[in-house]
Amino acid sequence: MKKLSLSLILPQLAGGIGAFFTISSINSWYRYLNKPTFSPPNWVFGPVWFVLYLLMGLALYLNWIKKTKQAKLNVRLFFIQLFFNLIWTPVFFGMKNLFLSLLIIFIIWLLIIVMIFQFYKVNKPSSWLLLPYFFWVSFAGLLNYFIWKLN
Repeated sequence: MKKLSLSLILPQLAGGIGAFFTISSINSWYRYLNKPTFSPPNWVFGPVWFVLYLLMGLALYLNWIKKTKQAKLNVRLFFIQLFFNLIWTPVFFGMKNLFLSLLIIFIIWLLIIVMIFQFYKVNKPSSWLLLPYFFWVSFAGLLNYFIWKLN
């Protein structure tokens, strides 16, 4: 029960920390950036990230409960990825560094790909739970790229 709770809470906590930086910039700096036409409305991001962090947490849990060497490596990989996920928001919204945030999101994207393949070795459904995260970060990376280019 403890691993399940931590698996679900820690990604949401990372999201909450990110929200701290987002809220202060969303109606000021971010509002005035040039954005591509496919940029979704701001209200979409919160619910999407809530669901993604939930799916990520479940994927983490399905690996964390296994006792194999690969599962332990997967848990470490998850937390490395979560660290980069956590720092993206302060870099983008806090430091307002569009290029550095683009580099970070590319690292996140690569780590998600690695996680999908590594999680598959331990628990197939855990890798499938990461697919929405992969697709959203792919979209977010594209959005980040165009915001960088347009500004």
